[in-house]
Amino acid sequence: MMLEANKKWLALGLSLLLAACAAPSKPPIAPPVTPPPQVIQPPAVLFAVSKWEMLPDWQALDLAPSWPALLQSCRALKTKPNWQEVCANAEILGAEKSGAGDSTALRAFYEAWFTPYQVFNPDGSEQGMITGYYEPLLKGSRFRTTRFRYPLYAAPDDLLQIDLGEAYPQLKDLRLRGRLQGKRVVPYYNRAEIDAGARSLRGRELFWVDNAVELFFLQIQGSGRIELPDGKLVKVGYAEQNGYPYVSIGKKLIEMGELKLEEASMQGIKAWAEQHADRLPALLAQNPSYVFFRELPDGLSAPLGALGVPLTDEYSLAVDARTIPLGAPVFLATTYPDDNSTPLNRLMLAQDTGGAIRGAVRADFFWGFGAQAAAQAGKMKQQGRMWVLFPKGGEPMVN
Repeated sequence: MMLEANKKWLALGLSLLLAACAAPSKPPIAPPVTPPPQVIQPPAVLFAVSKWEMLPDWQALDLAPSWPALLQSCRALKTKPNWQEVCANAEILGAEKSGAGDSTALRAFYEAWFTPYQVFNPDGSEQGMITGYYEPLLKGSRFRTTRFRYPLYAAPDDLLQIDLGEAYPQLKDLRLRGRLQGKRVVPYYNRAEIDAGARSLRGRELFWVDNAVELFFLQIQGSGRIELPDGKLVKVGYAEQNGYPYVSIGKKLIEMGELKLEEASMQGIKAWAEQHADRLPALLAQNPSYVFFRELPDGLSAPLGALGVPLTDEYSLAVDARTIPLGAPVFLATTYPDDNSTPLNRLMLAQDTGGAIRGAVRADFFWGFGAQAAAQAGKMKQQGRMWVLFPKGGEPMVN
């Protein structure tokens, strides 16, 4: 019975993994390639025990702004092994009259309860890409109109999520997404197929918005706000994804010679889209990944990250959860996006993930909501270093 069960799981996995990939054509924009969903093994991550003085500006840093983000992490972690005492003592310190506003006391807390480990890439390098994201605002409606014609979908009923780790422990945390076609499991619809009006998505429209490229960037950000015709703002957050790997359309535009490297920011891509509206659908289809949303309850002060707690402007970080534990403090050493010479050294909290965030020294900096946040996030593409603060007793094995 066990052998037969394993054969079935293997056949199921292979049915999703084995598909032919057409070779992409040359520019102008090629027809979208339809790669199969991929099982991506976690990248090797190297941790090295560090000393606190190795963290840039650690002794002078104002730690008070990051404290609310730590308390948010504790909402999700306070019952976990190695976190119970940490979070209990954080609550005690936060309840003291000046504890949470005293960087000296906070520094002593972190040094008493955590051990810093520097993160390295599999090749031993310490630098990685740090990008930014934000909470966008879109104009939309609950009903389709001439103006509002681009659908924002809820997760479809026919989307299957298959946890391979249940059958194969070595594939823990690896999931495939697909759909049934007769008695076969096949890859789910890609972006081009969804935009063309996949039948199973009819009736799953949460909202209709007025701008296709803004909707595309909402999917990249993972959460946002929709302003309805009566002025009411509603929040939407990530619900599911169709299982395809993320492909950067900025990189595609560079490869096609449409944009230079320094022009391939969010702002540059939006400007290109305005000038080439007829070519935009084909460009967007180059990224087969598609994100589905859910409407969030009223009263949330901020979008919810993958940890399940509200994000904190400029102190929450999206990471690759296969390498960096969600909820952990992460010391980030990078530079500001508008001035590569100005250090941006900050204690952040790993509270989110993203389809494009893959690798060890790789992170996405949450800037918050509004025009300034959008401007900073859109142009952030910095090199940076990262240290993870592990609770004592929960340190990783050093590579």
